[in-house]
Amino acid sequence: MIGHLHLHNFTGAERETPFIMNFAVILLLTSSCFAWTSAIYTSNREGPRKLKYLLEPLMYADVVARRGENATLPCILRIRPSHYKVKWTKLEPEHVGQENIIMISNVHAFKPYGHLGPRASLPKAHTMDASLRLRGLELEDGGMYRCELVNGIEDESVVITLRIEAWTQGLDWYNAGWLHDGTVHYPIVNPRPACGGELLPGIRSYGPKDKNHDRFDAFCFTSQTSGSVFYVSGSFSFEQAGHACQRQGGESALVGHLYSAWHFQNYDQCDGGWLSDGSVRFPISNPREHCGGIPEAGVRSFGFPNKTMHLYGAYCYK
Repeated sequence: MIGHLHLHNFTGAERETPFIMNFAVILLLTSSCFAWTSAIYTSNREGPRKLKYLLEPLMYADVVARRGENATLPCILRIRPSHYKVKWTKLEPEHVGQENIIMISNVHAFKPYGHLGPRASLPKAHTMDASLRLRGLELEDGGMYRCELVNGIEDESVVITLRIEAWTQGLDWYNAGWLHDGTVHYPIVNPRPACGGELLPGIRSYGPKDKNHDRFDAFCFTSQTSGSVFYVSGSFSFEQAGHACQRQGGESALVGHLYSAWHFQNYDQCDGGWLSDGSVRFPISNPREHCGGIPEAGVRSFGFPNKTMHLYGAYCYK
């Protein structure tokens, strides 16, 4: 026997309007609400309905980060089954064959894979968080990543795009420097008499040079680094400068480290110091008369002095 529920709508002191609703209807609506908030049933006329655990839909599936920084790729479980695995892979459409797995995890542990695995971790901000964190981003890390929930019933996945931004700016630098391919160039934005003033703006080339005997500056590419650059005062030879950095828990800074500290952190140090390539330089963010004599900010260079000279301090990185 089905009971009835009588609800009374009071609109006045003596007025009463009966309203009848079947208990079965109330129970049906209540069950539907709980099913919608926790899971979705997929209909199959030829077999029983399957319960499908869902990953939380992403409002923004595009992550932007700079080279050298860390990035978190979001993946949130809407409901967590008792037995499941989350598999993170980097999608490589141009490569056919074995997928590029980064990490496989469950509620208890995780296991990293491949070249990205050592730089990957799980932030675990809460119990439903299956996001992936990558540290020390490199340009080739950009691309599409897939977070796949494997629960033994039906697999689901979300795809996140990671874009790596590099620092670029118009360089106007009348100093020839090495590039990765062994050629030597310098960039000119504002041609002037001392820098090929009759030629158009662009990158001037000296062509390939002898890598063992020719000496030039170096053009480096970097973004903001995760560590820090610091100066150790002293009168060191090149070898002694390296030891001085090690005593401070660091290592000799690269040219790129010094440029990054100057550009992103306004590093200003009016003292020449050895770098790991054997050059001596110093960064100036606030140009002044006795620090290079040039009105523009930049990284000044003493070139490549004799490494046995005891005249300079050390720029270190850690």
